[in-house]
Amino acid sequence: MSILRPEPDEKQAVGRRASWLGKYLEKRRTAEEAVQVIRSGDCVYIHPGCAEPERLARAMVARADELRKVKVIHILTRGGAGYVRPEMVGSFRHVALFSGANVREAINEGRADFVPIFLSEIEALFSSGAMPIDVALIHVSPPDEHGFCSFGAGVDTTKTAAECARTVIAQVNPKMPRALGDSFIHLNKIHSIVEAADELLEFPMGQVSEIAMRIGSHIASLIDDGSTLQLGIGEIPDAVLTYLTEKKNLGVHSEMVSDGVIDLIENGIITNEKKTLHPGKIVAGFVLGTKRLFDYIHNNPVFEFHPSHYVNDPFVISQNYKQVAINSAIEVDLTGQVCADSIGYSFYSGIGGQVDFVRGSARSKEGKSIIALRSTARDDSVSRIVPHLKEGAGVVTSRGDVHYVVTEFGVAYLHGKTIRERCQSLINIAHPKFRDELERSARERNRL
Repeated sequence: MSILRPEPDEKQAVGRRASWLGKYLEKRRTAEEAVQVIRSGDCVYIHPGCAEPERLARAMVARADELRKVKVIHILTRGGAGYVRPEMVGSFRHVALFSGANVREAINEGRADFVPIFLSEIEALFSSGAMPIDVALIHVSPPDEHGFCSFGAGVDTTKTAAECARTVIAQVNPKMPRALGDSFIHLNKIHSIVEAADELLEFPMGQVSEIAMRIGSHIASLIDDGSTLQLGIGEIPDAVLTYLTEKKNLGVHSEMVSDGVIDLIENGIITNEKKTLHPGKIVAGFVLGTKRLFDYIHNNPVFEFHPSHYVNDPFVISQNYKQVAINSAIEVDLTGQVCADSIGYSFYSGIGGQVDFVRGSARSKEGKSIIALRSTARDDSVSRIVPHLKEGAGVVTSRGDVHYVVTEFGVAYLHGKTIRERCQSLINIAHPKFRDELERSARERNRL
């Protein structure tokens, strides 16, 4: 049985479909057949996030005995990442453009590599040839009557990767939403098709803690009516959304969106009407959520998806009036340096879009850039406001870029402030049990 969606009027569509249907049928393969094009030494790109084509990735890993030194590249994925298992050394080498939980151990044990890079600049590696792609494994919706498949849950860096790849293998799935925007690839650009009606990987919203709610409340107080938001995933962004129910005419321009936006759209809080760029539209690169969100974005003209090189371009971001960027951190030192990708020498995540949106929102008219974090870690035994970053920790956002820092204890505004003023402001929002220690450390360094 074909997985192609039926047309509303099959008689009218038959002529349009005839132009590509034969090619579609000729390109159909099993996953095992399709990945035979992967050769030793190739660079293979995998569609990330909720759109990861697990069936294709598993078929590739099953060829481990036949392959050597295959480079596997992607940003955050949700699947099993079998290519980073210890026994795969020699067959595959993962290069992470953003580290997720499924590859973190391999990176820190030296079995995989990590590239620190802004999300907005990843695609230039592909298009310039600095990181040539031999095979792109993508996950798309069935073709429409004109032969175009949607990248669905994730346009992100994948559209550009597919355009630059020598060979494109597509997992075509009727459960993949037809997301609108600059989010399509024509069947002519796809070399092999693997039909699979698999459930998409999900990123469900978790339980929001009382501490996250306090942080969310502080952040919401900084958001004016008519603002355009960038929100990530996690308990703090989820908490922020719960405090926006009294706001008016909010918009969204964000590298990603999650389930939390749905209720705000349906309740008339997110209208996008005051946006100065793409008014009336939520602009995003991908979604991280559940089936509820996948179904919601399907053919929904409120959403307009674009590649990350556009969504995350600071110049583009800055064209939004009152752009508010909300990003997280692992620790912040008393001068305002933000570590968000590592814990000491151990890589944890990546630069992602934090700096893109920090800088874009800072240049937005009446924009605001916010770094949010819990004041402590490890059951309140460790302060995350620190005298200095851990040895080996990376600075993702520099002290010159930071504007607002928010914890459950309040808001510190650092832009244009002296080191002395920054120290005092950050100590004031640190956990009370660590404030004396932080003050003592600052005085020892003549910063207070």
